[in-house]
Amino acid sequence: MGSLVKEETSPSLMTEFLEKCGGYAVVDGGFATELERHGADINDPLWSAKCLITSPHLVTKVHLDYLESGANIIITASYQATVQGFVAKGLSVGEAESLLRRSVEITCEAREIFYNRCTKGSWDFDHAGKDSRRPVLVAASVGSYGAYLADGSEYSGIYEDSVSKETLKDFHRRRVQILTKSGADLIAFETIPNKLEAEAYADLLEEKDIDIPAWFSFTSKDGVTVPHGESIIECAKVADSCKHVVAIGINCTSPRYIHDLIISLRKVTRKPIVIYPNSGEVYDGLNKKWIKSEGETEEDFVSYVSRWRDEGASLFGGCCRTTPNTIRAIANVLSCDSPAPSKLKFRQ
Repeated sequence: MGSLVKEETSPSLMTEFLEKCGGYAVVDGGFATELERHGADINDPLWSAKCLITSPHLVTKVHLDYLESGANIIITASYQATVQGFVAKGLSVGEAESLLRRSVEITCEAREIFYNRCTKGSWDFDHAGKDSRRPVLVAASVGSYGAYLADGSEYSGIYEDSVSKETLKDFHRRRVQILTKSGADLIAFETIPNKLEAEAYADLLEEKDIDIPAWFSFTSKDGVTVPHGESIIECAKVADSCKHVVAIGINCTSPRYIHDLIISLRKVTRKPIVIYPNSGEVYDGLNKKWIKSEGETEEDFVSYVSRWRDEGASLFGGCCRTTPNTIRAIANVLSCDSPAPSKLKFRQ
């Protein structure tokens, strides 16, 4: 299936995709924990990106699990894949760049495998002669500078004093250039922990050799601010002002904070809102372990989805510690509920 995204970049592109999906779309879920469940050892600075080197078949397996669970958007295993990180593991720059491209190729291949399984290798047309297969986009993941550092700073947004916006642009530029031309439908800038990095991403998207739709997804520990301390509203304004950003949202955040965060996002944007929280557990970045939270279960998570939709969100999935079962439950909730009229009209 070819890309559903045209070369022109505007928020209407995501609106068009959502219309194809019936008004909402399902994003996939936690990736690293699924890789571990399938036997991968990702205790490494590269985290899930290590599997691009050691076990790409498991990456394909996880993508297929989520597609079969109802996902409309599958995100590549490139969150922690950087040229700098691969080189630090002893690979050449050329090999590092090839692995970045491969992360997208694997995801696109998984989409084709899924379609072939569903249609037994043939196109599926409706009575009007149109392709009626479930729309699926491939989003190329870009994690923060802190994710590359693998020191927990992706969850605080606190980098060295010497890290300026120009430093961040220089760090991310080559990866974004490669992913732009990799065949992905859009780029997902994920788990953004501070306003400065959002500004760096927005600047990069304006550069002439980077022309691709993107979403910006922030993280929050309190439902009001990003980890570095800036308000979610101020960060969302950065995303909203960038013409290449086709959706704005929240990921890797406890479900209990999502409702208030959607309300905050609605104050500053008319772009589609993407929501993919974690399981509610808290990650200890220094000790690299998850701490269970009390009073919040996967069932609670799924029960929130209708409420989030009614507040104006239109893309729903899961982040860390969520599973294909989570995504299947989200898809079931959305397919069974009658879509409520959105309180928010998307900018055309």
